[in-house]
Order: sequence, then structure tokens, then C-alpha cells
Amino acid sequence: MSAFVNDWTNNLNAFDSALDTKVIPRWKRKAMEKAQQSSANASTSAITASSLATTPSRGTKRRGSGTPQCDRFIPNRAAMDMSLGKFALQENNPTLGEDGSGAYSPAKEEYQQTLQETLLNGRTECAKILAFKAKAPAPPVGYQNSLKVLYSQNKASAGRKRKVTRHIPQAPERVLDAPDMLDDYYLNLLDWNKQNILAVALGQTVYLWNAENGSITELCTTEEPDNFITSLSWIEDGSYLAVGTNTADVQLWDTEASRQVRCMKGHHSRVGSLAWNQFILSSGSRDSMIFNHDVRVADHHIATLASHTQEVCGLKWSPDGTQLASGGNDNLLCIWDINGGESPKFTLNDHCSAVKALDWCPWQENLLASGGGTADRCIRFWNTETGNCLNTIDTKSQVCSLKWSTHHKEIVSSHGFSQNQLIVWKYPSMVKMAELTGHTSRVLHLAASPDGETIVSAAGDETLRFWKCFARDSASSAAATKPVIDNRGLRRNVNIR
Repeated sequence: MSAFVNDWTNNLNAFDSALDTKVIPRWKRKAMEKAQQSSANASTSAITASSLATTPSRGTKRRGSGTPQCDRFIPNRAAMDMSLGKFALQENNPTLGEDGSGAYSPAKEEYQQTLQETLLNGRTECAKILAFKAKAPAPPVGYQNSLKVLYSQNKASAGRKRKVTRHIPQAPERVLDAPDMLDDYYLNLLDWNKQNILAVALGQTVYLWNAENGSITELCTTEEPDNFITSLSWIEDGSYLAVGTNTADVQLWDTEASRQVRCMKGHHSRVGSLAWNQFILSSGSRDSMIFNHDVRVADHHIATLASHTQEVCGLKWSPDGTQLASGGNDNLLCIWDINGGESPKFTLNDHCSAVKALDWCPWQENLLASGGGTADRCIRFWNTETGNCLNTIDTKSQVCSLKWSTHHKEIVSSHGFSQNQLIVWKYPSMVKMAELTGHTSRVLHLAASPDGETIVSAAGDETLRFWKCFARDSASSAAATKPVIDNRGLRRNVNIR
């Protein structure tokens, strides 16, 4: 009892002593907690505002709260030390080097050893995968490559030959003077016969040039001052020459005897075009008429073909002698059948200028090439069996004359303004093989040598130029050219009266 009284007495005395300073009063503790809470809220609000400024919120508002919900957490990277992390990672992992490739790894060493043995057939010495050698090692006996078909499926066939471009000389082989040659688009003043004699009309005179020996013979000269030669054409065997004049006459000359055989009249204006079909001579005139003359009989005029309305400047019989093509200054191209009477089989008006340049293909039946004048400038190809235009090429220049090759699938054209050139075309692609220049005026006339290799051109610059543009190629000519068979039985002896 006395002990209890002593303890109670001591406790009462304790109230009189000073309070322990280590104990924080309640009011002060509450104030400190409130300050800490305010600091934490301010930090959270700063992070939330930063995330909202960079990433729009896709969440919905929580019930009872006005704070939007974000879909990702953005850490505070300012508190991270990337260099320290990389250092710690490399120090704690001895298999990684400075560049991460690996300083030492037993697993990696084993993998490299296995790969070397597999690829190099067990050779552990310093072997080279690629090496330059004189020849690849031969495969084992009986080895067959399973991918041979795959590798060779696009390989060219063994029999196919490489395409070779034919060389065409760009310079003429010979140049001859042709003084007094008329610069008239509608005339035809040049022809080359099978006996290798070239006939050329210079003003009022016809000259014969022998290509074998180079001799020149004066055949005839018109007597009237206002009369001049307007057209020339050799008969098929080359023994007679037809001459058209400005006075509407058609003369026949025996070139071996150098004498005129006959003179056929009937036209009312100059005769600018002539064409032979065996013993039938067709003449086209400025009076727009085409006459057919049978030179064997006295009454030579056997037919009149009247379809053109202006001067007939182009005439050409087909190689088989069954069709006649005529072109005029009325921009018309007419196809006449030998058995079709006096009406044309086709009247074609695709050209928009005079049609003078005409030539039949020697190795394909019913194929005709025609060329238009300055306003047209086109070469057109026709199927004369159907009357259809097969192709059209704009040459950008006046087409004066055309000549097919007998050795190649090619055609040469002569032109006027502005280049005055000859162009060799590949048929049917119509790719330019060569452009032959040298004339200083429009190239009005073309003729081919008997062997078909040389083309002679006559121009308004009063020169003749010889171009070897169709040189014979035995390998290609046999396959490319096939002459049209003429079943008419050519009559060599023609009696002209």
C-alpha cells in the first residue's frame, strides 16, 4: 500500500516538470501532413498536365470525377541515366563487348566452328569461299543439274541466228552531169532497161548511157523550139524506147538502129507518163486521159481510160500484167483491171496531193506503194485485190518517186523539200535503214539497174547519182524475195508496125 502511494505521488510531481521536446504536438503534426499532401498533389497535377498536352485522352470520365483518364504512362526520363545503365549492363554481362558483338562466348565459338565445318567441308584452315581460277572444276561423272530446265527456259533456240544490220553506203558510187534536165514534178524522164542502158531526157534530147562501157549515145532531138521530152519508158526486153513529148505525141524508137519506128497521136496535151505491158503501151496525158496502144497493129488505139479529171502523172503496170495503177494531179489513185473494161476497179482518194510515185512490189502480189506530193507527203501501201490501205507513213517531205528492192524486203523513196534525200525503208516495219543525201534540189526520178543492186536518182540540180543501196545478200535474198510468177509466156519478138 505504501508503494502504491509513493508511485502516485511521483506521477503528480511529473506534471510540474517540463514536457518532452521529442514529442510533436498534434496541431503541428496535422500542419506538416497537410503541407506534404499539398506538395504531392502539385507534383501529380504537373505530370497530368504534361501528358494531356502531348497525348489526347481517349478514355471516358470516371463516375463522380471530373478528371479525364489517359491511356498511357509517361515516365520522368530526367531521372534516368542512360550512360550509367549501359555501363552497368556491359559490366554485368561479360559476353558483350564495347560494340555489343561479344568479347567471348563459348556458345558463339561453337556455332562458328560448326558453320565453318559445314560450309567448308571440314577444312579448318584459312580457306577462301570465292577464288579466281582458270576453269571451274568439272562436275562428278553422271551429275545432272535439276534446275537445268529452269535456267534454260528463256534461252534462244540453237538454230536462231543473230540479226545483222545490212551496211548501206552513204555516198554515191558515181555522179554524172545532166544539163538541161527539166525541174518538173509531173514528168518522168529516166528509165533503165535490161540491157544495162540508161535513158535520160535532157531538154529536147534523149541520151543513152551504157553502164557497162560508159559510152553515151544521142538517140533523138525534137525539132520544134517549144517541144521537149516529157516521158520515157523501155519495153520489157529493152529493144524499143517509148518517148512522150510536149506536143502530145508518143514516139517509138529502135535504139539499136537509132531510128523512129512510129509516132502515135491522139492526146490533146503533153504526155507525162508511159508504161509497158508486153506489147501494150499505156500513155497518160495532161488532158486527163489514159490511152492503151497496141503497137503491133496499125490501128494502135485500143482503149481509153477516163477517170481522172487532171493531168495523169503516174502510170505503172503490175509485174503479172493484170492491173494498171494510175495517179493524177486530182489526188486520185485508180486501179484498172486488164479485163475490167474502161472503168476503174478502185478509185482511191486517201492522198491529198498529186500522186506521181507508184511502184508494184516484185515479190508480193497485189501490193502497191504510192506517194503523195507536197500537201500529202505520205507513202501508202495498198492491197489492190480488196482496195484496202495496209499502212501509211508520213515522210515529212514531198514524195517524188518509189522503187522496190528485188533482193531485200525494202523500198527506197526520193523526196523534195527540205532534205532532197533518198530514204531506204524496211518493209513492213517501215524503219529507216538509211538516208542518202547529196542532191541540192528535189529528187524527181528513180530507176533500178538490171541486177537490182544500184539505184540511180535524177534531180533538179542537173545531176545523176548512182547508189549501191540494194547489194545482193545471198543468204537473205533467197528467203526474203520470191519473184512473182508470170504465166503469160513473154513474147520476145514483137513486130511493131
